[in-house]
This record gives sequence, structure tokens and C-alpha cells, in this order.
Amino acid sequence: MAERSTAAVDVADNSGDEPLTAKADAATTDGTAQTQDEEGAGPKDAESGRDGSAAVPASPDLHSGHKLARRYRLEECVTRLDGFSSWRAVDEKLRRAVGVHLLPADHPRARSVLAAARSSALLGDPRFVQVLDAVEEDDLVYVVHEWLPDATELTALLAAGPMEAHDAYQLVSQISQAMAAAHREGLAHLCLTPGAVLRSSTGQYRIRGLAVNAALRGITADQPLRTDTEAIGALLYAALTRRWPYESDAYGLSGLPKDLGLIPPDQVRAGVHRGLSELAMRALANDGATASRQEQPCTTPDELAKAVAAMPRILPPEPAFTAPPEYQRTTYQQGTYGRPSARPSSATQPVIAVPPPPLQSRTGKALKWAVSALLIAALGLGSWQLAETVLDRGNDSGEPTPTQTTDDGGDDNNAVAPSKPLDVVGAQDYDPLGADGSEKPATIKNVYDGDKGSYWSTDGYYSADFGRLKEGVGVVLDLGEVQQVGTVDVSFLGGTTSVELRATEDSSVPQMPGGFTKIAHGSGTKVSLKPDKQVKARYLLVWLTKLPLSDDGNYRGKISDIKVTS
Repeated sequence: MAERSTAAVDVADNSGDEPLTAKADAATTDGTAQTQDEEGAGPKDAESGRDGSAAVPASPDLHSGHKLARRYRLEECVTRLDGFSSWRAVDEKLRRAVGVHLLPADHPRARSVLAAARSSALLGDPRFVQVLDAVEEDDLVYVVHEWLPDATELTALLAAGPMEAHDAYQLVSQISQAMAAAHREGLAHLCLTPGAVLRSSTGQYRIRGLAVNAALRGITADQPLRTDTEAIGALLYAALTRRWPYESDAYGLSGLPKDLGLIPPDQVRAGVHRGLSELAMRALANDGATASRQEQPCTTPDELAKAVAAMPRILPPEPAFTAPPEYQRTTYQQGTYGRPSARPSSATQPVIAVPPPPLQSRTGKALKWAVSALLIAALGLGSWQLAETVLDRGNDSGEPTPTQTTDDGGDDNNAVAPSKPLDVVGAQDYDPLGADGSEKPATIKNVYDGDKGSYWSTDGYYSADFGRLKEGVGVVLDLGEVQQVGTVDVSFLGGTTSVELRATEDSSVPQMPGGFTKIAHGSGTKVSLKPDKQVKARYLLVWLTKLPLSDDGNYRGKISDIKVTS
């Protein structure tokens, strides 16, 4: 059950609509297929609507083990309602878990789901669960996206209790910034609930179902900016109070008391951060007014993100350290180790050991004289060697000692050929593990143009290991033909970067990093990658495996120059 709730596939909890399938199917929806009144999706449901279709085709009757496109093997159905189903599946080509939404091609929402999935895939923002594929095949339409088994739903996080101020601050900051970026590209969520927000093991929040969940459920809004902003405010309210900011219970949270209206979070629970409480009220539908201040309402995610940035930063709580146990001196430290018992004993008396007398015999005297003689001999030998060294230095005329060489008239086969620069005839970005397969291709020529002021940069990520989205990204250098490779010098900007050098003699660039041979690795801002043995290659892959922290708060790799010598 825990894996289902973190896999970024279930959209039933984002809808609030009664499924059209039988109640018997409720077991496959992960316990989230509830009615509108049960979920209490909020007043914005008045703006939302269905596509008006009266007849919805039944969900495709598929089973575990079925393959799509001879690649995606269905494993477990986690949602089945409204004529579509959601599955946990395996991408057998890349050997990774994925999520799949399935619906009939004649479903009234099939075209809108395809359009929403393809638009969401173009965004390529790592703060959203990425759409990997959107296909219409035979009589099926399916959308393939990431599966995140190590992430936890916000619903599960709130089940343990309200969040600390720092965690709630990170939640509203990251979610508002992500949704502001999505709306700048013309994409809205419209189903932003606690079930649509995931927190990774590194503390980064990711949003699933951008545009796709609303298309699957036929939900629209006249004011999508305001709808998503109010949804973020509801998430913040729930994080601060563990209460849903409407009268109805929803997502495992109790609603507000009836006939009381919307009250600030700091009046619901003691100890709530005052600034975050006011921020939640500004995002919700209360015209931005609070009890103590008259702030302008936040009507768009961008306005909300700016309001969060204007707040004083909330630091994480100090770690609590338990006091160490009282120091106890050991028996040895107390000076009693090895001593006899302190209790008196009249039976025996301790025996005092008397040291033996020094050697007074003839043998002892002879041994003393032998040792003395050896010491005198050693001192004499050392003095003689020191004098010889000083005399040799005085006789040294400073002229170099001639050396004898043998000229057999032939070439030395063991001589190492001098290194020379190799021309790079072309380069390309290399991101086979990414959602869109590209990484800033427009500036790729800056890595070998000889200008150290220009550079190629990766996308921004939330951690040094690419937000755990992939193993790395890189640049492929084309030497024009197979040549002897000696050293590859790489200059980075922004901080210490970990990098690998890989090579291949093939006439084309391998599709995956495993097609290259790893020949060197290093880290720093100026890294010299030199193979342990002679290597010949046509294509070189400069593969970045760990990124530095950039000034904008994201992790980015920046290559300003690459030089290749034989």
C-alpha cells in the first residue's frame, strides 16, 4: 500500500467525483475514489465541470502481464474509474518502473488527455513528475510517466501530524515556484490536492498529474490561475493545522467546524507561525484580509511565490542532542588496576620483589668493555665518512660528468612521441536518461570554441546527483576519425564538479552511456583526464556525475573549455 501511494500514478484522489464503475472496483483505487461531498474539494468545484458526455466507454479490460508497444509490461492496477485505469508497469527496454494511464481511444476525453500529456512532457521541469510517453495505439490511448517508489505523498506526511514551520515554508515555496513556472508555459493543474504532492527522500517536493489529471477527469476552470493558487493555500493551511480549510472532511483530514467560516491557521492551532498563517489566508478565498493586517490577496502562483520570497527565511529547528551518560572512571584510571585487595589479610604478607644487583663478575666487566669498543669504532667510521665527503666536494670543479652514449644508427623504438593538440570537429549534448533527451543544445559549441568566457550549462537540479532523476549528463566530442587520445583537460565554472571520460571507436554515437568505455575520472574545477593506458577513439564522452551548487539555489554543471591532446 505504501508503494501505491507514492508511485505518482493514482489520480482518483485528485478528482473528488464519484466513479462510474461499480463499487466493487473501489478496492483498486487505493481507497481514494470518494464522492465530492466526502472529499470536500472546496468552493472552486463550482468553476469545474465535466465534458458533458453521457456515455463513457468502459475501462479497457487488461490484465497483469499485458504489454504495450512490446515494451511496457503492466504489473498492478491501482485505479479503475470513469472509463480509465492506472497501472504500475515496467519499462522492459530501460528496466525501470513506470506508471501508465489507460483509456479507450473512443473515450470522450482521449484527445484532451493526449494533448495535455504532450504539453506537460514539453515542460521538462524536474519539479513535476515527468510524462515519458503519450501514445494512441489501435483502440487504446495511454500515457506513461515516472514512478517514484522512494517518495511520500503529502497525505501520508500529514497523517503523522502538522508540519514544522520550516517544512511548511519549504512546501509552499517549492510548490508555488513550480506552479508559477507551469503557468508561464500555459499549463494548469486544477487538481492540486495532498495526493498530488510528493516529497522525495532528499526533501524536494514534486507535483504529479500536471494537466493530465484534470484532462482524465474532464475538469476545467474559468480562472485556472486562481484555482491553482487557492489549492496551494489549502495545502499550506493543511500543513500548518492538519485540518482541511472547508467544512467537509477530505484526504484523511477533518474539516473546519460548520457555520464558523474560514479562520486563520494560528486560531485553529497554537504555535502556528504567524507569517505562514497570513500567507495561507492571502492565497485562500478570503479577499486577502487577516485579523491583524490588510494584505493584498495572492491571485496567481507567481504572486504567491513572490510573497513567500519576501518573508524572512524560516530556518530549520536546531537538532536535539541527548545528554551523554555521566562519566565513570574505570578501575585502571582510578589507579587500582592490578593492585591487591584493600582488605587486610593476616594469613600472608605481600612479598616485596628485590631487583637483582648489577653485574659485578668478570663476565659483566668484559661485556661493558665490548660495548664501549663497539661505540668507539662506530664513531670513528662515521667521522671518516664525513671527512671523505667534505674532501670530495672541495675537489669538485663544477664541470658536468661526461656520459657515454651508444649510437647504433637506428631509431629508439621506446621513445614516446610528443603530444599534440587534437581538433574537435563537432560536439553534441548527451542526455539519453532525461525526459526529453536533450540538455541545453544551443550553447554546446562553447565547450571547444577556445573562449573561456563562454560556457555550456546543464539544467538546474535540486541536488548534486541530478535530483535522483538520472545518473548524469554530458557532452560528446567528435574527433573526426579514430585517433590516439592522451589527455582531455576540462575547465568548469561554479565549483567542484565530478566527471568521467568515456570513449568509443564506433562510427556512431552509442545510444546509452554503457556503450562507451570508461577510461578516466576526476573532480575539481580544472580536471585533467588521462587514461592509464593508450586509448584510440573517434568519440569522447565527458560525462558529469556530480554537480556543484549554483548561485540560483539549483545544482548546475558548467563547462567553459575542453582541450584534447594525443
